[in-house]
Amino acid sequence: MRLKDQVATVAAIGPINPPANPEPMRLKGQMAIVTGAARGLGEALSDRLLREGCSVALIDVNRDAVAATADRLGKEHGRPTMGMAVDITDETAVQQAVQQVKDRWGGVHLLVSNAGILDSAFIADFPVDRWRRIIDVNLVGYFICARAVAPVMVEQRRGTIIQINSKSGKTGSLWNSAYAASKFGGIGLTQSIALDLAPHGVRVNAICPGNLLDSPLWTGQLYEQYAKKLGVTPEEVRKRYEDKVPLGRGCQYEDVANVLVFLASDEASYMTGQAINVTGGQEMR
Repeated sequence: MRLKDQVATVAAIGPINPPANPEPMRLKGQMAIVTGAARGLGEALSDRLLREGCSVALIDVNRDAVAATADRLGKEHGRPTMGMAVDITDETAVQQAVQQVKDRWGGVHLLVSNAGILDSAFIADFPVDRWRRIIDVNLVGYFICARAVAPVMVEQRRGTIIQINSKSGKTGSLWNSAYAASKFGGIGLTQSIALDLAPHGVRVNAICPGNLLDSPLWTGQLYEQYAKKLGVTPEEVRKRYEDKVPLGRGCQYEDVANVLVFLASDEASYMTGQAINVTGGQEMR
């Protein structure tokens, strides 16, 4: 075959290496609930789940903020959203919210238990009521949400529960006894629920992010708290925390979202009871 004939043949069949198609939505058709979703990490995870093809019910204790966030994200992505004001420590309210999602969308395939609070104090100065409140929201609230979705997922024989934990669930940290205790407990709870639900086709895992240094929690609270605790400026606090990370930067929302989508997808169908570090190498256990 002459060269001009070869060129003509290639032109007729198209490029030898055509451009790759855009990545398909990996969670298309899933019905998801995200707690603590009005802003920050919860908002970012809800946004990513919508991009991946989920319908998303956003839950938060802040009524106006969660309604506004759900409305905005729904319009941006053209996908179904619900914004519900729910205190995750209120068993009845959580059960009603789960039932509402099931009634409207026909099921619940994914729970992202993200809601949490943090308060920091030296152990001898930590008020007991504040300590208990952190355990109540971060640990008992996670249990209440998982307990509420479990019957729905068991009935479906399909579902995924993912807790947003922390590197503080693997290693204790200074002045953070309540938060660390709640997160250590969260990993034990994740493993135990995973054993309960494995025979029913439901997987349960945790994600343990590093420090989200650009999040509202840090910019609105922790830089000032830790500056006072360490006797340095807020700018020095950030530098200190970045220097602890082998990869040299703080954790970003998308770092967490990438792992969330994997764990929620069929690609992770053989994974349950795991606590996955997303810490830039700061935590390796």
